[in-house]
Parts: sequence; structure tokens; C-alpha cells
Amino acid sequence: QVQLVESGGGLVQPGGSLRLSCAASGRGISIYVMGWYRQAPGKQRELVASITSTTNYADSVRGRFTISRDIAKNTVYLQMNSLRPEETAVYYCDARRVPYGYWGQGTQVTVSS
Repeated sequence: QVQLVESGGGLVQPGGSLRLSCAASGRGISIYVMGWYRQAPGKQRELVASITSTTNYADSVRGRFTISRDIAKNTVYLQMNSLRPEETAVYYCDARRVPYGYWGQGTQVTVSS
């Protein structure tokens, strides 16, 4: 089992940057597919990026967002650049190892001037 705690959300202007962190406790993150998802009001939760030994990105964020992990710190990061107002959402960290999946509580990201 793993527990996930996200941080780093906040208010940022369009075009700005934020770095989200997901600190894991319990099992080490290297055995999981770690992902960042987001859910905007009235919309379904969607995958933003995931990481194992390789990375995967949604088309809408590729080239602007970077997912990374520090196995020694048991932490996953999401560097978000050139943020857009439509990316306002709650961002969730996710750890998956079939058949198990774990979510954090989420962190709010608001992109607004």
C-alpha cells in the first residue's frame, strides 16, 4: 500500500509555471506506474502524464509539462510551464500496480489573471 500527498498548487497567471509534488509513503514508487491526473469542474478526470522508466504525456501538455521522479525521496513531480486558463483543475497524483490503484487528495491549480 502507498499513501500519496500532493502539494504545490495555487494561483498562477496565464503563461506562468508551477511545480507540483507528490510525496509517497509506504511502498517505494519505483514499483508503481505514477501518474498525474486533473479534473476540472463538470469534466471527467483525465490523465496528464505518467512515469515508469519512461514517460507518457497527454497531447495537450506535451512540450510544456514535465513529469519526473526522485526514487530516493519517493516523490514524483510535475513541472508545468506556459499554463492556460483551461488547465484550471484539481490535480491528483496516482499510483498503480495491477490490481491496485491509489489516489492522493488533490491540489488545486487555478490559472487566471
